Amino acid sequence: MRARHSVFIALMVIVGLNLRPAMSSVAPLLNRLQDVAGLSATAAGVLTTLPVLFLGLAAPLAPLLAQRIGSERALSAALCLLLAGLVLRGLPWPGVLFLGSALAGAAIGLAGTLLPALVKRQLPQSADLLTGLYTMALCLGGALGAGLSVPLTHYLGSWQASLMSWSLLALAALVLWVIYMPITQTASAPASTPHTGALRLLRQPLTWYVMLFMGIQSSMAYIVFGWLPTLLVYRGYSETAAGLTMAISILCQLASALTAPWFARLGRDQRPALLCVLLCTGCGLWMLLIAPLNWQWPGAILLGLGQGGSFSLALSLLVLRTANARLSGQLSGLVQGGGYTIAALGPFGVGLLLQHEASGGQIAWLLITLLGICAGFALLAGRNRRLDDSAGQLLVHNEDVDSLHKETP
Repeated sequence: MRARHSVFIALMVIVGLNLRPAMSSVAPLLNRLQDVAGLSATAAGVLTTLPVLFLGLAAPLAPLLAQRIGSERALSAALCLLLAGLVLRGLPWPGVLFLGSALAGAAIGLAGTLLPALVKRQLPQSADLLTGLYTMALCLGGALGAGLSVPLTHYLGSWQASLMSWSLLALAALVLWVIYMPITQTASAPASTPHTGALRLLRQPLTWYVMLFMGIQSSMAYIVFGWLPTLLVYRGYSETAAGLTMAISILCQLASALTAPWFARLGRDQRPALLCVLLCTGCGLWMLLIAPLNWQWPGAILLGLGQGGSFSLALSLLVLRTANARLSGQLSGLVQGGGYTIAALGPFGVGLLLQHEASGGQIAWLLITLLGICAGFALLAGRNRRLDDSAGQLLVHNEDVDSLHKETP
C-alpha cells in the first residue's frame, strides 16, 4: 500500500512538471516573436490568452470524460493532447503556433482538473498537503520553461525548436503514466451527472467565492507567465535578464507552494494564509514594475512566494471545501473552468493596454487593485466551510460549528 502511494505521488509530480512549460516557455520569446514573426502586441496578447482560455473551456469537460473512460485513462488522453499541441506549435506552418497553444491549454485544463480529484481519492487524509507538492511541481515546470526557453533557442538554433523540445518531457510523462498509473475500482452510477452536479454547485455561494478567487489569482499568474519578461524589457532589462528574473520568481514559488498548505493548517481556517500570500504578490509586483530597478531580486522573490502560495491554496480549497472525491472532481472542473475563463481576460487585457501605450507602472497599479478585490473573495472562500452531499442533497457545513457540537457532551 505504501509503495503504491509512493508511485502515485511520483507520477503526480512528473505530470505536474508538464502543466506549465507550455505557457511559461513562450513569454521570454514574445519580443523575439514580435520582431521575427511580426506579431503585434494584440496578437501576442491573443497568443498568451489562448492556452488560458482553452484551459478554462476544457476543465469542465474533465468530470464527464472521467465518468466515461475513468480518471486514469482520461489523464492519459490529456497527456496525448498536450504532446500533440507542443509538437504542433513548433511546426513551420501558418497559424499552428496559435492552434498548438490552444490544444496545449485544453490538455492542461483536463489534466489539472483530474489530478486534484485523483489525489482526494488516493490519499484523502493528506489531500491538501499533497496538493502543495503537486503545485510545487507545477512551479518547477514553469521555472524550467521560463529559464530555459531563451538558452534552448540559442542552442537549438530556432525558437520553433525551443518550443517543440518541451514535447519530450510530455512524452516521458505519458509513457510513465501509462505504465504505472493506478487502477482503482470505484462504484458506478454516481448520484448525479456532471451536468446536474454543476447546477447544484452553482447554487451555492461558496462555489462562486472559490471560483472568483481562483480566477483572479490565476489571472495574475498568467499575466506574469505571458507578459512579465516583456514588461521588464520595457523597463530596461535585457531579454536574458528578464527571462532569468521570471525564472527566479517562479523558482521561489516552490517554497511557498509546498509550505502554504502547512501554514494554512496552523489557524482555524485559510483566511490568514490567503491574505498573506496576496500581500506578497502585490508587494512583488510593486517592486518589479514601479520601484527602482535595484529592487529586482526582492521583488522577484516576493512575487514568487506570493503566487506559489496563492495557487497552492487555491487548489487546496478544492479539496478542503468538499467532503468526497466525486464532489472534489465536480468542484474542480467547475471552479477551474470558470476561473481560468476569467483568468484568460488578464493576458489579453495587458496586450490591449500595451497596444494603447500604457506604462508598466499603470499596469502594475491595475493589477494591485485586482489583488485587493481578490482579497475580498479570499476572506469568503477561506472560511471553514465544506460542501457535502452525503445526505442526498447538497449542503454547506460549518466545520467550526460541527466540531464544537462534537466536543459538547
